[in-house]
Amino acid sequence: MPRNLSRLLRPRSIAVVGGGTWCADVIAQCRKIGFQGAIWPVHTSRDNVGGLPAFASVNALPDAPDASFVGVNRHATLEVIAALAARDAGGAICFASGFAEAAAESDDGADLEADLLAAAGDMPIIGPNCYGLLNYLDRAALWPDQHGGVPCQTGVALITQSSNIAINLTMQTRGLPIAYVVTAGNQAQTGLAQIGAALLDDPRVTALGLHIEGVGDIRALEALAAKARTLGKPIVALKVGRSDHAQAATISHTASLAGSDAGARALLARLGIGQVHSLPSFLEALKILHVAGPLVSNRIASMSCSGGEASLVADAAHDSDVAFPPLTPTQSTSLRAALGPMVALANPLDYQTYIWGNRQAMTDAFTAMMSSDLGFGFVVLDFPRDDRCTAAAWDLVIAAVEHAREVSGVPMGIVSSLPETMPEHIALRLVAKGIVPLSGLDHAIDAIEVAATLGHDHPAPEPLFLTGPQGSGTLSEAEAKAALALRGVRIPQSHRAQTPKDAAHLAAEIGFPVVLKGEGLAHKSEMGAVKLNLLSREAVEAAANAMACNSFLIEEMVTGAIAELLVGVTRDPAHGYVLTVAAGGVLTEILNDSQSLLVPASRTDIHAALMRLQIAPLLAGYRGASAADIDAVLDNVMAVQAHVMAMPVEEIEINPLIVTPNSAVAADALIRNGDP
Repeated sequence: MPRNLSRLLRPRSIAVVGGGTWCADVIAQCRKIGFQGAIWPVHTSRDNVGGLPAFASVNALPDAPDASFVGVNRHATLEVIAALAARDAGGAICFASGFAEAAAESDDGADLEADLLAAAGDMPIIGPNCYGLLNYLDRAALWPDQHGGVPCQTGVALITQSSNIAINLTMQTRGLPIAYVVTAGNQAQTGLAQIGAALLDDPRVTALGLHIEGVGDIRALEALAAKARTLGKPIVALKVGRSDHAQAATISHTASLAGSDAGARALLARLGIGQVHSLPSFLEALKILHVAGPLVSNRIASMSCSGGEASLVADAAHDSDVAFPPLTPTQSTSLRAALGPMVALANPLDYQTYIWGNRQAMTDAFTAMMSSDLGFGFVVLDFPRDDRCTAAAWDLVIAAVEHAREVSGVPMGIVSSLPETMPEHIALRLVAKGIVPLSGLDHAIDAIEVAATLGHDHPAPEPLFLTGPQGSGTLSEAEAKAALALRGVRIPQSHRAQTPKDAAHLAAEIGFPVVLKGEGLAHKSEMGAVKLNLLSREAVEAAANAMACNSFLIEEMVTGAIAELLVGVTRDPAHGYVLTVAAGGVLTEILNDSQSLLVPASRTDIHAALMRLQIAPLLAGYRGASAADIDAVLDNVMAVQAHVMAMPVEEIEINPLIVTPNSAVAADALIRNGDP
């Protein structure tokens, strides 16, 4: 049952247990940020901690504290947590390390964590092994170190599993109002998703940012995403681990394509959580969401007074999912009136320096660019150094942007090409005016792309399928195909044979050409155990004699292929079952052209994933060639998914699924039920 975190996150009284430097720093940070509630140090032998009179024990406190920072060693932490729970305290930050995260180095770490949970009972705890939390709305700091944030009225909430990254995020000078920073630590009791749900309940929080090292509770993350949809508060996540391989040793292509990172990306996309891949993009995306909210589309307009800047914008957006719609005749007419005959009209627009310093002309030009069907518009503007230059003329640009935003009703920003040319005081001023200050072109484009994806309607997805595999062992190819055929997968006509002579005889029954495969090998092509387009008995027998195999599979040769696909499902313990569609055949790993979804996936979503593949033009009929039977492909993919949900396995792979103008046939298949 979820615990109520409101007292811990928004305390009116704080107990600081321990006497070290860390605890004195918590008291100092509370004073510095302007906390107005009671601060009660607790120490067994000292009369004073951090300049405040100390109490000898938790039981000696004048009242049950709303929040407590427990800064003693791990063994003493158990006693303190038990005492706080007995007093009905609101919750505690467990600062000490040496619990489950140190289980490899310490024999009792996992046991101590279990004892900690027992001591806490129903009282919420965050950690252990975490720095704590900062509440900039209510000026509360259960935080044993420096931080760079300042109090605010509204802002975004940040949760991270790294205390050091949390400190770094507070030091940002990008004009992003931060309402909360919470470090989750071990998440022994209270997970990242539960913390996020409690933060979203605060009406002063506009958006939520998650730095995720690992997803512990998928159901809790599903619930968090559902709450965010209900409240209309977007979530952006930076999930680390893109370079890790989920499975170092695999017997299928699917497992290598659909590693843990693919599962994480598929999970976040399914839940409607925006995804970024760097801390700067993380902060810039949250800035857009705080000021403007999710963008209604990815159609944007860019304006700058330099052709070089316009080119930089176009290049930055080249591989992103943002679009610069061409100018309409009405826009062109209005722009020509504002800019004169010498300016080439386009989007991105280089309005040149003819109108620099002319507020009315800039206002007219920016307003003309901002058609109502855009999702966002921005002006590229780098501010001069305060210590050496003056920026009076730049104020005219800000005023023109403000007017264009008000007239068009479309969110607008000012983007600096370099992060350092968007000073913090300017960024804060722009936020106050409802203009998004974005720092750095590349990260700005990343942020716009993410904010546009969050503007799409994200209906509540079905709960993920998480049942573990049943049984063990790996089926032979023939057994795997037979099992999948029962679900509706189309397989070739085939026979099994024990000797080369029998293989030749059965090949004649099927009819030539045929394919001969040696059984008992995981990667048959690499082992020379697949021979294609055999046209006679003699060819089949000779090929079988050349294979070091004790049994053979003879199949009809599927002809007329338009493309070869891989269709697979692998169980990712961290994220559920990952459904992968990819360019298939022997070049699967070289092409590395894949899309991942989570089970269950809808037929519509699977079709969209197929169309995102680089080989999608082949499926659609490239350069006048016949188009693939996409419905047949989808039938096969849905059948594979149905098998997984009816008989959970460790992994399934069809590679290749040979796609023709009127069929899709599983030429090879693998099913691994689990580790034997």
